[in-house]
Amino acid sequence: MENMRLALWVGVVLLIWSCFQAWQLDYAPQATTPPAAAAPAQSAAAAPALPAMPGAATTASGTPAAITQPASEQPGQIIHVRTDVLDIEIDSRGGDIRSVKLPVYPVHKDQPNVPVQLLNPAPDNLYAFHTGLRSAAGQPEADHLALMHADQTDYRLADGSDELAVTLTWEAPGRASVTKTYRFRRGSYAIGLEYVVHNLGTDPYSVASYLQIQRLDNPPERSYFNVDSYSFTGPVAYDGKKYTKLDVKEMAAEPFHQQLAKGWIASIQHHFLAAAVPPADQQYVYDGSVANNIYTLSAVGPATVVAPGGEAELHAQLFAGPKLQAQLAQVADGLKLTVDYGRLTLLAQPLFWLLEQMHKLVGNWGWAIILATLLIKLAFYKLTEASGRSMARMRQMQPRMQALQERYKDDRQKLSEALMDLYKREKVNPAAGCLPMLIQIPFFIAYYWVLVESVEMRQAPFMLWITDLSTRDPYFILPLLMAGAMYLQGQLNPAPPDPMQARVMKWMPVMFAGMFAFFPAGLVLYWLTNSVLSILQQWRINKVIAGG
Repeated sequence: MENMRLALWVGVVLLIWSCFQAWQLDYAPQATTPPAAAAPAQSAAAAPALPAMPGAATTASGTPAAITQPASEQPGQIIHVRTDVLDIEIDSRGGDIRSVKLPVYPVHKDQPNVPVQLLNPAPDNLYAFHTGLRSAAGQPEADHLALMHADQTDYRLADGSDELAVTLTWEAPGRASVTKTYRFRRGSYAIGLEYVVHNLGTDPYSVASYLQIQRLDNPPERSYFNVDSYSFTGPVAYDGKKYTKLDVKEMAAEPFHQQLAKGWIASIQHHFLAAAVPPADQQYVYDGSVANNIYTLSAVGPATVVAPGGEAELHAQLFAGPKLQAQLAQVADGLKLTVDYGRLTLLAQPLFWLLEQMHKLVGNWGWAIILATLLIKLAFYKLTEASGRSMARMRQMQPRMQALQERYKDDRQKLSEALMDLYKREKVNPAAGCLPMLIQIPFFIAYYWVLVESVEMRQAPFMLWITDLSTRDPYFILPLLMAGAMYLQGQLNPAPPDPMQARVMKWMPVMFAGMFAFFPAGLVLYWLTNSVLSILQQWRINKVIAGG
């Protein structure tokens, strides 16, 4: 039993290491095409594939039949759209959003004027939304290759206004016209997409809305020092029940195909994503494939037949921005699962909620971590108090335990029996001191993923030298303070009977300081706070026990 505490500490180290190893396996980087082989991406970017329309004619190879109207060589105009949180470029060629910059989120904290950019038309960094309408064979279509028209090239969300609409139009004279409208809302990264289709001809006009995401597969290089490489980067999908991270290699070998309602597709990276969300009440056909190291996800809706002289409306939603959980939950079911807390999601999500409530109270994520840790400590106070009392009584028994060690120093079997007899007479459980540590382990891992994955804490300052809680302490002061607190905490507890165990426990704070040195500062702050609270609790218990 006297080995329990040491074994548990070693278990903590091994658990953290095994979690790191599991993370490496779960989020290992995909094999990427060398730069010299990236040339084919240019042709793919220049003429992105059109998804098949339900019931559309296909070629002998099974690909969609070519569009009937000739593609215009005239380049599109760039339409600039600014809201309070988005800086967007729309290409009138297809009416596609071709670039999304996030002014509120700089790439680096020391470069506030360089925002994160999600979509990018450049072939060597391709990341694109394609949206449009497929038509039946022989009919003109307003796909993402068609040339559209906008009344102006610059739009801004006006002060005092909560919504901005950007409208593009397309017409095939005598056949059909389409109005494509993007709707932006103040403070929101969700983008409404609406089509109004008019049949100008004398025959029925059949259309199907599609959403497509294309991206060059180029995940960040795996590095212990690169926090962006901690998270999965790549394609994901939701089938109405299950969230799936898609393996690009597997999708290249075997493209996926599904038909379902309430689904969506997205491309995610650390803290950010671009998602295409069809209407939840319609069955869409989902496809995923890989070519030239570019993965393509598409969702094609059911065919809608517009009678001569009639019109039809079609809707969808896009999302391009940070993984703000409140907004993701409003856009679609399951979309907030892109905030990947791993196997402890059930614990991490309520923990984030608690941190969020504390942040609303104090307005600082560092103090929110301290207050949340205090509340967790209070919630388990009675449980840990019983453990602390057992440890305090063991500390009082230390002279007798040392006497037994001297008496049976050459007979470990008799020493073990004598110690067990002493514990039994004094009604002390030596394993009770391990309970607080057992409680900390799942919270530690959950805290880790909350701090790494929650964009709300990205670049969040605390105080003094801690300017970003999601990255390591630049001066390693918090890990040193944590090591000091762990050392003091050990001094309040009884030393292990075995001298070797005692030496290992003495060096345990140093080991933890070295391991925590490169962990997010917020995580070290949590462990430091928890250690300080444990010191205060154990000091008080020791004082009460010593006073009789």
